Amino acid sequence: MHPIKYRPGILPFLWFTAVGSLMFSFQSNPQPEKEDSKPKISFTFDDGSINDFGGYKLETWNQRLLDNLNKHQLKAILFSAGANKSTEKGKYVLSSWNNAGHFIANHTMSHVNFNSKTTSLEAFKSELSRNDVIIKQYSNYIPYFRFPFLKEGDTKEKVEGFRAFMSQKGYKNGHVSIDASDWYIHGRLVKRLQENPKADVSGFREYYKDHLLNRAQYYDSLAYQLTNRRINHVLLLHHNLAAALFLDDLIQHFKANGWEVIDADKAFEDKIYQEVPNAIPAGESLIWALAKQSGRFEKVLRYPAEDGEYEKVRMDKLGL
Repeated sequence: MHPIKYRPGILPFLWFTAVGSLMFSFQSNPQPEKEDSKPKISFTFDDGSINDFGGYKLETWNQRLLDNLNKHQLKAILFSAGANKSTEKGKYVLSSWNNAGHFIANHTMSHVNFNSKTTSLEAFKSELSRNDVIIKQYSNYIPYFRFPFLKEGDTKEKVEGFRAFMSQKGYKNGHVSIDASDWYIHGRLVKRLQENPKADVSGFREYYKDHLLNRAQYYDSLAYQLTNRRINHVLLLHHNLAAALFLDDLIQHFKANGWEVIDADKAFEDKIYQEVPNAIPAGESLIWALAKQSGRFEKVLRYPAEDGEYEKVRMDKLGL
């Protein structure tokens, strides 16, 4: 499991199963068939790992990920955490993404949880500022900030204080419209490859594709009912081996299922990303937050919105 993506407070799996039929019905609502209403998706990647994974050296899997983006002529955004970026490997990751034409954005210095009682407003401001110094050196730096764990503050003082600070620093919220548990699939994939470097990973590939399409359909259905239109989606993925091995297949899977894949900077031009939800505590995906705020979707919203525990039983059953 990705060590910085564990989220406490998991709802019991039985509860999720009980509402599964409701979610399925909700996701299956008919959508317009006109070409101009085709769902659109873009790809963003969090953290910026410098690790070797499952027998793959960092330079090998990172380049494979970049090659897959290049194959589909896509621009992505790497939301980089800064703590490991002063090393040679960290500089390599940022340089390789920057030189390939992708954008570099802010994901704090040390990936702290802003909803934690031990994380003060001033400390979190420092997290942005210290990482800002690192990433501003790159020509494709872009002033977007993504909250670790998608947690945007547990008190009104923290939420409003940091929003004002971002504005002062010229930053925009690097919102996610589609959240998922790709990091959990990656963790299990790496464990399998550590156990057997020659293991067949095709089952992980299929699960990765189906899981991400499922979550995209769910959030697209929410977004359509909230806005009565198609929005430009921003998918949160992680910079890891699963993305490196499966991204080409994932992109083709989205296209085969009627999605248009677009550049991440273009996706953020959608006016939906100007919305400012008012809930406290703040966070989760923007679409989840807006749906929660509306009060209309209590039967199909879960908290946390995404987590590996929701995938565990099925992956166990599949032997993944």
